[in-house]
Amino acid sequence: MTQMLSTKEVARFLGINEKMVYTLISEKGLPASKVTGKWIFPQHLVEQWVESNTVNYPQTHNVLPPYNGLLIIAGSNDILLEKILSLFNSRHPGHLAVYGNLGSVGGISALRRNLCHMATSHLLQENEDEYNFDFLQRQFDRMPVVVNFCKRDQGILIQKGNPSKITAVKDLGNPGIRIVNRSLATGTRLLFDRELKQAGIAGEKIAGYEHEVNRHMDVGLEILAGRADAGPGIRPVASLLGLDFMPLRQERYDLLVTRERFFDPGVQFFLSLLHEKAFVQAAEQLHGYDVSKSGKMIFPREPE
Repeated sequence: MTQMLSTKEVARFLGINEKMVYTLISEKGLPASKVTGKWIFPQHLVEQWVESNTVNYPQTHNVLPPYNGLLIIAGSNDILLEKILSLFNSRHPGHLAVYGNLGSVGGISALRRNLCHMATSHLLQENEDEYNFDFLQRQFDRMPVVVNFCKRDQGILIQKGNPSKITAVKDLGNPGIRIVNRSLATGTRLLFDRELKQAGIAGEKIAGYEHEVNRHMDVGLEILAGRADAGPGIRPVASLLGLDFMPLRQERYDLLVTRERFFDPGVQFFLSLLHEKAFVQAAEQLHGYDVSKSGKMIFPREPE
């Protein structure tokens, strides 16, 4: 069961007075719900809010040695990324690319701490127009290079034939619906929670909301096995598993590289794959990807 905090408890948790709590709700988006006239706060969402708004991280020592053939990528999970990792390893036998599935938030944190060469992220900003920049600006003194990996369809995976008649996010709050979820560190979960909030649904009241899995494919497999009616995920999983799909938005999925690491041989070898025919063909086999801007530098912006 999700731990709920009262106004007094969340004030104590944040080290502020109770009046400031109301200001943070109205002006800073502190997650809260009003029940019988009183504010309550899901503790895990408050912790997530603190994490996403943290600034002035302490400097860390260099953890990664000079590039020696091992390319470390961490962050958001993606099926096409997994295919390109395999392509990299087959094309460059003197190099090895490995991946840590940490979610977008975890990937950015690993990049900041110099634990990886490259991070993957698709964190939607509050303006619902841009991705990743607000989160990067809060954690880095010097903005990393941002390169688009792909655009992809993000939405809700649903059992084949949609027996539960789910046609909108609000339908997930209907009696009898059971979902499967992603972890708090993922961009998919952040988008899903935002959509639930806009639909006026408290996620904790949906059966299965606290059942979290690590990958998009795991969401699809839970639904395919009949253990859930729906869950947040990407269209390629629905296509591969024969599930129904309710789109929410097409999102930008980026690669993030610190400037100090951008010209490491493994990073450049990996980025060069995004311009090859083999990459386009791999994307075409998975319905739900747009690779028309793949390999394009988003920041610093390339001249048109």
